[in-house]
Amino acid sequence: MGLGNPGSQYEATRHNVGHRVVAGCAQSASVNFQKFKSHGVIATIKHPASVTLRLAALSSFMNRSGPPVQAMLAFHKIPPSQLIVVHDELDLAPGVIRLKMGGGHAGHNGLRDIARALGTTDFLRVRVGIGRPEGRMPPADYVLGRWSEDEERVLSATLSRACEAIEILATEGLLAAQGRIHQATPPPTPPPTPPATSPGTDA
Repeated sequence: MGLGNPGSQYEATRHNVGHRVVAGCAQSASVNFQKFKSHGVIATIKHPASVTLRLAALSSFMNRSGPPVQAMLAFHKIPPSQLIVVHDELDLAPGVIRLKMGGGHAGHNGLRDIARALGTTDFLRVRVGIGRPEGRMPPADYVLGRWSEDEERVLSATLSRACEAIEILATEGLLAAQGRIHQATPPPTPPPTPPATSPGTDA
């Protein structure tokens, strides 16, 4: 389950990295999303390891993720312990991915609502780092802001590694996934492009 907000105005924001991960996974696996009632979309992957993996994104806003997640799990008879939620994480630097089972929501409205609807926090998380804002920018404004050009240049590698994490979680389990993903070196953020100077001026 990739978390995010619906609408084109949110597609390129940091908060929607979960949507971008599952979209990238579906593209890599050459599967298409199908509408699931009014709740969102689902793409199904039949993995060679005899695992059926369902990639999903919701049509509801982040703070209302719980009921549609609950409906999708109930329809496909998936227990919460097999749910993998992909979400943005302020406490991790951009490019860093960490995996865990359970834990608190750390103020993340999507995680909070899913835990409330399911009555448990015991589901798997793929935490995709977005870093924290500099200065006094409110975190809410930061997560709803767009990735910088420098961040976008390395984001594709982060999305690919998140898809790898999902695959290992689904086929080999949490410990195997943590052992391989946590040891991976995140792609470096390129230095900011220096401003152009006018001819005849001192750089």
